[in-house]
Order: sequence, then C-alpha cells, then structure tokens
Amino acid sequence: MDAPTRDAKLDGPAGLEPLARPTREEAMAAVRTLIAWAGDDPRREGVIDTPKRVVDAYADWFEGYGADPAKELSRTFEDVQGYDDIVMLREIEVESHCEHHMAPFLGKAYVAYMPTNRVVGISKLVRVVEIFAKRLQTQETMTQQIADAITDSLRPAGVAVLIDAQHQCMTTRGVHHRHVSTITTQFTGVFKTDASLRQRFLDFANKG
Repeated sequence: MDAPTRDAKLDGPAGLEPLARPTREEAMAAVRTLIAWAGDDPRREGVIDTPKRVVDAYADWFEGYGADPAKELSRTFEDVQGYDDIVMLREIEVESHCEHHMAPFLGKAYVAYMPTNRVVGISKLVRVVEIFAKRLQTQETMTQQIADAITDSLRPAGVAVLIDAQHQCMTTRGVHHRHVSTITTQFTGVFKTDASLRQRFLDFANKG
C-alpha cells in the first residue's frame, strides 16, 4: 500500500462526506498517543521506533482496501473441455482483523464454485480471499463478500464458502476462551438448492 497523501479520500457511510485520509506522520502521531495512553513513554528507546513499525504493519495488514477483487477475477478461460463439476480450494490462509477491536482473527477458508462456461485461475480465488481479509472485517461479512465477488464476476451455477477462524478478541480479552473457533458459511445457486452437492463440499472441507 502506498503512503497516503493528504488529498486522498476515504469512502464512508451513505450520506456522509468522504473523510480525508491522514498522512503517515499523523498516523504515527496517533500510535504515540496510544503508547502514552497505555502507560508508557513513546520517547523510551524500546518503543521510539514503534510508531513507524505499526504504520508499516498496517500498510500490510490492510492492503485490501487498495485492491479490487473484480479485477483479480476479470481474466477467465472459456476452454474447459466440458468440465461441469466442483472447482474447490481448501485451507486458504485467513489473516484478518475484527472491526470491533482491531484484533486478529486467524483461520482457513474453503471456497468452491460450479462453473458454467468459464473458469478462473485458482490463484485468483486465493487473492480474492486475501483482499477481503486484509480489511477491518466481521467473519460473517467477509464470507458473504467472497461469495458475492465470485458470483458477480464468474456467473457460476453456484458458490460455496466456509471460513473457520479463531478470534483473538475473544481469546486474549473479554471471556478469554482459547481454542474456540467460529465457522461461517455461504451457499448460492446449486450449492443452496442441492443438498447432496452442498454435502460434497462440506465433506471435501472436512477431508483430513
């Protein structure tokens, strides 16, 4: 993600004016404020470079805001030699941050679609998951967004998405329950209407 300029605008909720994106220096100043609020001195040797590191980390963690999933899915291939069954990717790494506490949630995504007359490079499906994961998210919203992006771009007969993740906002704060994972699913088209096809997807996802 490139360093934002003062003229950059952030799209906001409907009816509100776009928000001017802070500069890198303003972001670093905000981190210094949080360090001081936590009870430390941002001038201390051990944390004096922390604001720079945090801003650099944010550029990586949230690079999905600068990427377009539709663009990733725009190059398709129509020569599928009559293939008309499931295309599925298992255990795609999910590294995201919850929008409520900005704490990480980590897990795996399982994504499938039933092609009609075209397919897309499998790495592009991984990239779509990455783009939505590298934004402030809820797991439920991200699951829906992945399914919608594939549906809108590929127009398949159906899409199936399953995400299994552990949320650090629950394991490191609040109820402090470790090893609890959250599973979300989204089924469209034939995966929604055909129970046997949906079960095949779930069986593939659970395959050890």
